[in-house]
Amino acid sequence: MNLFNVYPLYEMTPSHANMCYVFDKKGEKYLDLYGGHAVISIGHNHPNYIKSLTNQLNKIGFYSNYIINDLQKEVANEIIQQSNCHNYKLFMTNSGAESNENALQVASFYNKREKIIAFKNSFHGRSNAALSITDNYKIKSEINKKINVIHIEFNDKANFDKEISKGDVSSVIFESIQGVGGLDQPSTDFIKHISKKCKEYDTCLIADEVQSGFGRTGDFFAFQNHDINPDIICMAKGMGNGFPVGGILIKDHIKPSFGMLGTTFGGNHLACSAVLSVLKTIKEESLLSNAKEMEIYFREKISKIKSVIKIKGRGLMLGIEFDFETAQLRKNLIFNHKIFTGGSANKNLLRILPPLNINKSHIDMLFNALKEELK
Repeated sequence: MNLFNVYPLYEMTPSHANMCYVFDKKGEKYLDLYGGHAVISIGHNHPNYIKSLTNQLNKIGFYSNYIINDLQKEVANEIIQQSNCHNYKLFMTNSGAESNENALQVASFYNKREKIIAFKNSFHGRSNAALSITDNYKIKSEINKKINVIHIEFNDKANFDKEISKGDVSSVIFESIQGVGGLDQPSTDFIKHISKKCKEYDTCLIADEVQSGFGRTGDFFAFQNHDINPDIICMAKGMGNGFPVGGILIKDHIKPSFGMLGTTFGGNHLACSAVLSVLKTIKEESLLSNAKEMEIYFREKISKIKSVIKIKGRGLMLGIEFDFETAQLRKNLIFNHKIFTGGSANKNLLRILPPLNINKSHIDMLFNALKEELK
């Protein structure tokens, strides 16, 4: 049976991986500066990750959410402690798209409205509502066009105020740093403004931290750079270091009720074990600090390359912008230098999303490869 072919694939088949490196079936070693879309947060096959999952597999891997799972409470407590996001409750999911879907659902249950404000160039996932609020019509089908959503430019206070003042907006969802969109960020002034307006109109403010959460930007959540408290916070990707898991933190003023949300696999025992291993490693290895330190070094080093126009992003959620399209450069980095990087909707951007425990030598490898390719 053939696969349903929807991905343009690079001719490389991984066989195993270790920390910042991936090895293919031919034995070639690749530096992973992309982490599978920011999923690998603590490194491939980190000892804490392997130990946690192995220990849990020897006990119980899965049972439904109709029984008590103490590991979910442990995950919730550790996330709240490390993020300092107090007065929130956790609901666990399987993925980023499901986290965003559930966030929109909770908001609509809360204020009995349906309209959503999202932002230009956004990406929020591949399920129905998540695609509806994503600003990319090339990947939408007809069913994704039925949800009532308005897309506004970042930092456009006038149009934002015009829409939210109608009093019919259920939720406003934003990425503190747009991942797929190309590492664009709203200003702190704008985020504080929309936070204030959401409170004024009893609209739920949703922070999509699917890619930027769990320390990727040097803060536990990227929105914390703006000193706000969203009503709902969405998580996934780096949360499980490769194990499929997601979650939403819901502020205490939004009350739960039986049947309001549900999931078969979300928050299962193995998923919780993966998350706990990530949280343990973030703390033990001071990965938030490392993300900030590596950003400084990255900017110092990469800015020496003459053809670089701009370095975008924060922490280890970074983009290198050129004055040319980077598709061929990405291929050359993979096949000539054995380095994985990523692209985005901005065709001139290289996206850098490595494990959070990279060091300066890994950045040096990228620098040397770029110098060689761009000489």
